[in-house]
Amino acid sequence: MTRALATSENPEIPANRYAAISSEPSILTDIYREEINLSVWQCALTQALNSEVTDLLNATSELQLSIAATPEQTIDGLHAASALLVDKPALSEHLAMLVDMFCTLFELKRAGLRLTVLNKAMCPKFHVDHIPCRLVSTLGGVASQWLPHNKVDRSKLGLGSKGKQDHESGIYTCQSDIQQLNTGDVALLKGSGWLGNEEGALVHRSPSPAAGETRLLLTLDFID
Repeated sequence: MTRALATSENPEIPANRYAAISSEPSILTDIYREEINLSVWQCALTQALNSEVTDLLNATSELQLSIAATPEQTIDGLHAASALLVDKPALSEHLAMLVDMFCTLFELKRAGLRLTVLNKAMCPKFHVDHIPCRLVSTLGGVASQWLPHNKVDRSKLGLGSKGKQDHESGIYTCQSDIQQLNTGDVALLKGSGWLGNEEGALVHRSPSPAAGETRLLLTLDFID
């Protein structure tokens, strides 16, 4: 398989991009390093938070919450958007903490927060995001999958897959190339909209939950 690697004839494609992974939240600042396209804080969820997430997933399969969240008003905004979160203090506080961290890290006044219950893969094929950066955290259920930069044939992204599924398109060589986040992980995914990362965006996809199972997915995005 031919891979799209940096050469003297094609210097704009970066030869290396790496993941920075740690149990310390400070690892998220590594997203500013040029060679990093994924920063992951391996966050251990509390028993109270896990219990609230389980209760929420048992209560609904249709949550699709979207708000513009400021660090100071995240909890009020969440409770106003969904009555299901009013009696979920641990979950609400965790989400508020992540909004605060995201806004502080990127010097934002607010973030676009989406909290969604999913029973199928939202983006089932490997792809890149055409944005600067997105925070992704699966709070319940199976978490997102990604490919290391040196394991991707980027010519098979999008239309390059010719309509084939990932296991048929040649975007990766071996099943073992596929990496997976853990439930609770807080991940910053650098996209093609980040200056200098146009050809180094993280390649990732949503997993498919097993039959009868659901996921609780949080994403945070830049908004004006």
